[in-house]
Amino acid sequence: MNMELMKRRELLITLHETPGIGWQSIRKAVDSGEWQSFERFAPEAWVTSVGLKLDQARALSNAFTNLDVGAREERMKQLGIKVITCLDEDYPELLKESPQPPWVLYAIGKDTLLNRHSISIVGTRGPTTYGRRTASELARKLSERGLTVVSGMARGIDALAHEGALQGAGSTIAVLGTPVTQIYPPDNRQLYADIAKNGLVISEVPIGTPFHPGLFPLRNRIIAALSLGTVVVEAAERSGSLITADQALEMSRDVFAVPGPISSPKSAGTNGLIRQGAKLVTSYEDILEEYTGLPIYDQAVRDARGRAESWASNTEVDLSENEAIIYRFLCEEPRSVDQLHELSSFPFGLLHSVLINLTLKRKIEQHSGSIYSVM
Repeated sequence: MNMELMKRRELLITLHETPGIGWQSIRKAVDSGEWQSFERFAPEAWVTSVGLKLDQARALSNAFTNLDVGAREERMKQLGIKVITCLDEDYPELLKESPQPPWVLYAIGKDTLLNRHSISIVGTRGPTTYGRRTASELARKLSERGLTVVSGMARGIDALAHEGALQGAGSTIAVLGTPVTQIYPPDNRQLYADIAKNGLVISEVPIGTPFHPGLFPLRNRIIAALSLGTVVVEAAERSGSLITADQALEMSRDVFAVPGPISSPKSAGTNGLIRQGAKLVTSYEDILEEYTGLPIYDQAVRDARGRAESWASNTEVDLSENEAIIYRFLCEEPRSVDQLHELSSFPFGLLHSVLINLTLKRKIEQHSGSIYSVM
């Protein structure tokens, strides 16, 4: 990283972390082009060159006077946090395209997930049994097929979506309305730990920022912006989840909705979205069919390949690599020939040959409708 980029990056982080400096104020600074040297940013310069208010200018002047880049970097390192700015190469492209992209993101976990194809799943904090099962199942299926599931780690649908997605290769991203070091709600502590270890936790909120409910609607725009589309599982008529759906529409992203009983208040919002044109979802295939041609299955297949090879090395009956891959998919659940073709990307001729061999080895059995399961 060249010195000029490093200087601009530190300026941006300091702007972002200074209390009283909001997104629009940073926009003024960026648009002014005043990136060349910190020493020019006396209070007067912030007022005359950038157009900030005097109290903002004084706060920034004080922040730069006391700036210790080394100490800040060491603190982030100790906390296990990666700081990603909109100037960095690994900043998500989809986020850049949004109307109000975060200037800075704080990340704990696998930051490579930020540049994977993602789908957000949101919904009520008090789901029904139907909603709980649907959110978990959709997230798991999408993740198994290589899509990363994004949500807000709230109670209810959010938490269930994260839990389901952690079971697949796509994993999950939790977007917080608090600093990444602050777990909210507290009863999601174990889920937070699981996501930090096997997925990704991100937030635009600087470390040490006091809790404020007003930050949560702001994080919804990040959830929508990171995703190819947003799935609403259960939501009342005035649910916060509908804000995320509206923001997705404003960004020209897809909106999906799971239908529910007309008598259920918790499905009033989703049923309303369907009336307004959201795509009705009855299975994960309804979502995937919107993204044919995207390489979203590669990681899932590689993951299954690795697990299958590990399994095959310990089995009594030696399986070929292709047989082990198909067997592993069937260990998860019974599947049709079409589903196995979609998951494995095997040509139909090869797939049928593998299925015959597994049947002859008495590892799987065929049922009506070309459904296969393990024996």
